[in-house]
Amino acid sequence: MEHKFEKLQERIGYRFKDRRLFERALTHRSYANEHPDQPDNERLEFLGDSVLNLVVSDILYTACQDATEGDLSRRRAHLVNSSALGRIARQIDLGDALLLGRGEISTGGVAKTSVLADALEALIGAVYLDGGYIEATRVVRAVCSEQIERVVNDQTPRDFKSELQELLQSMGQTPPVYSVLEQTGPDHDRRYVVAVKVPGSTEQTVTGSGSSKKQAEQTAAQQLLLQLSATATP
Repeated sequence: MEHKFEKLQERIGYRFKDRRLFERALTHRSYANEHPDQPDNERLEFLGDSVLNLVVSDILYTACQDATEGDLSRRRAHLVNSSALGRIARQIDLGDALLLGRGEISTGGVAKTSVLADALEALIGAVYLDGGYIEATRVVRAVCSEQIERVVNDQTPRDFKSELQELLQSMGQTPPVYSVLEQTGPDHDRRYVVAVKVPGSTEQTVTGSGSSKKQAEQTAAQQLLLQLSATATP
């Protein structure tokens, strides 16, 4: 395990002064339950979540001078959500150094996105306590470099459903309602058609299609956004 700890420190470019803090960041509660003398990483996860949000907000605020508050929030959300953090944790092979209980290991805990994302936040929290904000920022920039570049350059997929809801809210209208109209094809090639409608309006109803319900909803929301924008344009 010592070798795995050393390799992880090399991968994140930071060497801990307090070894116990480093080990705690990597200790899942399932391991702590089997080893009462070893505290789990949940308190560090709580701290790391806040540190990560601050560091990313700082980076985006400085790099995206023309972005609005809503735009900055959207970009940050693409980087600090569980799925994104899980991918980053896999890139640095964080799971290889995790301390998991026997039960968690047997159920594939080392590959679970939630476990990896939580551990990454705990690791960032530990770096902050061990080395301060500057070191925490440096580590975040190092391990999230590709993701940061994408959000700074706004190369992230748009969330049309959220944009539609925000637009309708600004117009004083009720949230949209989505319904599946059609579901065709075999399991490996499913196709969905979804309708989106603004309650109280018989005119503002459009459809979208996709290979998943989520994708079809996004397409329908995009179409309704275009329709509403065209209506609002003088």
